[in-house]
Amino acid sequence: MMRVDAHQHFWHFDPVRDTWITDEMAILRRDFRPEEVESHLAENGIDGTIAVQADQSQRETEFLLGLAEGHSFIKGVVGWVDLRAGDLRARLEHFCTFPRFRGVRHIAQAEADDFLARDDVVRGIGRLCEFGLTYDILVYAHQLPAALTLVERLPDQAFVVDHCAKPRIRDGALEPWATHIRELARHSNVYCKVSGLVTEADWERWRFEDVRPYLDVVFEAFGAWRLMFGSDWPVSLLAGSYTRVTELIERYTDQLSPNERADVFGGTAGRFYGLKR
Repeated sequence: MMRVDAHQHFWHFDPVRDTWITDEMAILRRDFRPEEVESHLAENGIDGTIAVQADQSQRETEFLLGLAEGHSFIKGVVGWVDLRAGDLRARLEHFCTFPRFRGVRHIAQAEADDFLARDDVVRGIGRLCEFGLTYDILVYAHQLPAALTLVERLPDQAFVVDHCAKPRIRDGALEPWATHIRELARHSNVYCKVSGLVTEADWERWRFEDVRPYLDVVFEAFGAWRLMFGSDWPVSLLAGSYTRVTELIERYTDQLSPNERADVFGGTAGRFYGLKR
């Protein structure tokens, strides 16, 4: 089975556009291209990746699709489309002409807490199912109530929660995040990415034991069948190397069966995004 990193990014750094990269994140203030990550993938036995948008523009989507056409290891692209646009159908039809366009994401964590529950947003996301497209939910833990409203209103849409909804690992806080995660997991159309956790912990001093309670929650709630590994490279470099992030999930999944580990490291992502070798 193909081993998949279900969440990573590429960009040409633009200081005007990329204002989310703060002074404490200075190591990210440069270009990150596919050529740089290929050796890390090989070292960790990863066969393919999902490239996920980091900018709210259709130019970003076109950029990622162009990279996918030139690099066979990029198996799928989760891009950005204005889901409230009047010509949304035409935009989706256009991007679906690219076989590796597999889903859409909006950086909802930067929006008001009720963003994903708004009627126009729900209506736009509801159009994705018609095209067989997925939706990545990117929120902070305190925004999970709106995500719950969204998935309740769209039971036929395939959703995946990015970065386990960013629990407050640095503070050691489990609730109310854990309760909301379990509520989300009751919806069979919702999946979760085991990604981005180390950057929610203490970047310099995190240990396996800091992250384990949060992994316990998502593995209990979703099961390996609906969980997928993601490195969140290069953002993950703030807290560790590609290999260290991968080894964190490898270590946790050592307790699982071979089939369950295969799901987390590729099987789930392959089914969810409809990947082909």
